[in-house]
Amino acid sequence: MKRESGVLLSVTSLPSKYGIGCFSKAAYDFVDWLEEAGQTYWQILPLGATSHGGAYDSPYQAYSAFAGNPYFISLEALIEEGVLTEAECDGVDFGTEADKVDYEKLNLLRLPLLRRAFERTELDEDPDYRRFVEENGWWLEDYALFMAVKEHFEGAGWTQWPEDIRMHKEAALAEYREKLAEDVRFHKYLQFKFTAQWTALKAYANARSIRIVGDIPIYVSPDGSDVWAQPELFQLDENNAMAQVAGCPPDDFNEDGQFWGNPLYRWDRHAETGFDWWLSRLWYSLKLYDVVRIDHFRGLDEYYAIPADKTAKDGHWEQGPGQSFIRTIHERLGHCAIIVEDLGFMTDSVRELLAMS
Repeated sequence: MKRESGVLLSVTSLPSKYGIGCFSKAAYDFVDWLEEAGQTYWQILPLGATSHGGAYDSPYQAYSAFAGNPYFISLEALIEEGVLTEAECDGVDFGTEADKVDYEKLNLLRLPLLRRAFERTELDEDPDYRRFVEENGWWLEDYALFMAVKEHFEGAGWTQWPEDIRMHKEAALAEYREKLAEDVRFHKYLQFKFTAQWTALKAYANARSIRIVGDIPIYVSPDGSDVWAQPELFQLDENNAMAQVAGCPPDDFNEDGQFWGNPLYRWDRHAETGFDWWLSRLWYSLKLYDVVRIDHFRGLDEYYAIPADKTAKDGHWEQGPGQSFIRTIHERLGHCAIIVEDLGFMTDSVRELLAMS
């Protein structure tokens, strides 16, 4: 058996004078170090666009299952493009503690810098941008509008928006697309730059025989574009409020259990569509990474459901998609480089599911 090794390092932990690790020279230097050290893998945490405030800065609470984190866009690269100046970037206070990320300052100060870069970029003359928007419209349109509307309502969660746009009604969608057109375009630009810079970094790593191990959180954020745009895929009530949420039961580590608060999937509806949303998610992740790690894999066998107005002690186990989901992956995507998290109580049915993966 061939033995290989690698290093787990979040992109956020790379050194940077601009508040957070990103796709800058430090990332390329780290790849060089991995090669020199005889490593094969760089395992990262999810690259998703994290929400703002408290626990929601976690990479496991992202605004989208597909969008990348704009914080990872290298400001140094934008300086080289000529759309930002070094003085502009150096003049921003990103925090004083080199070993910590101040997400509040990033939200308040880094995004305006990126907005300035956007305003100085001639996107209409860039065929790569137009191609990116066209090829990714299936998730990008909803995400960019979601972010623009969220900013319009001063960061309020989508469940607090006016009913027409909260319920994703066509007339409201058209109205806000027109009203917030430039803001929507800004968020498309951010995803374009994120993808271009990440693709270049991954190609650099692959050319040096370093493979990227990416991470898929099994659940999505309650305040995210996925739930807002496709509520029928999640366990929501008639007002699109969560009926049950994710978590885990009490155990030796936590006598109260864990109340994660993520919306649960309506697996029967996913099965009716041939698991299209999930397969799109896997396919897209396999473009971003060389190996995909599925977080909380045992939740595909059985998942812990907690009434949204109760505690983790009041939850119960429900049946997940199981073997039919894994078979569909093999049938439609073929062999996939997938690894899984084995954290949690491992039953025989989970082991059988793992053997199929």
